Amino acid sequence: MTSNFQSSFAKAMLNRWQRRGTDWLRDTRGAAALEFAIVALPFFLFVFAILGSSLYFFAVNSLEHGVEAASRKIRTGETKLNGTSIADFRQSVCDEAGGGIDCNKLRVLIQNSADWAGITPQGCLDGNGQMVSSTGAVDDLVDDYSGDASFIALITLCYEWDLANTFHHLMLGAGPGGSGAAIMQSSTAFRIEPHPYE
Repeated sequence: MTSNFQSSFAKAMLNRWQRRGTDWLRDTRGAAALEFAIVALPFFLFVFAILGSSLYFFAVNSLEHGVEAASRKIRTGETKLNGTSIADFRQSVCDEAGGGIDCNKLRVLIQNSADWAGITPQGCLDGNGQMVSSTGAVDDLVDDYSGDASFIALITLCYEWDLANTFHHLMLGAGPGGSGAAIMQSSTAFRIEPHPYE
């Protein structure tokens, strides 16, 4: 009798646990929370990637606008008329580019030649992977490096974008494995217009 009781009790318990197991598997309460927990990490990584890429392209576009607008003053001879220094030109680029550009991290490279064949594009990093220095000293005049009317001028801006460290998963940095700050480069080349300031 005792063994029958134990056997029926064991069967009842087993049936009870099986019912609870199947009820638990059929229970859909909290399914949305569980599904969100599964996709939350990829979703937030995707959102941060979009945000980081947007900020990167915003900074690149700001730099492009800055170099085009500021270089127009060289093209038309306004820098010669005003005696614009390298530091003034760099500040002009920053003003035109907007608040997203830190002027302290901006390098200005200026070349000139009598013809297009004499212009050699220059990179922003030297052989050791370090940022190159700006052309000349900060007090030097822009026109000492850009040339006179009818000369070809190449203006290259190099910018160290530190926000790449914040969005390191995008691997935009110039360091090993995409670490560190991103190096942005923007250039414009043109023939200086004839002007009456010679």
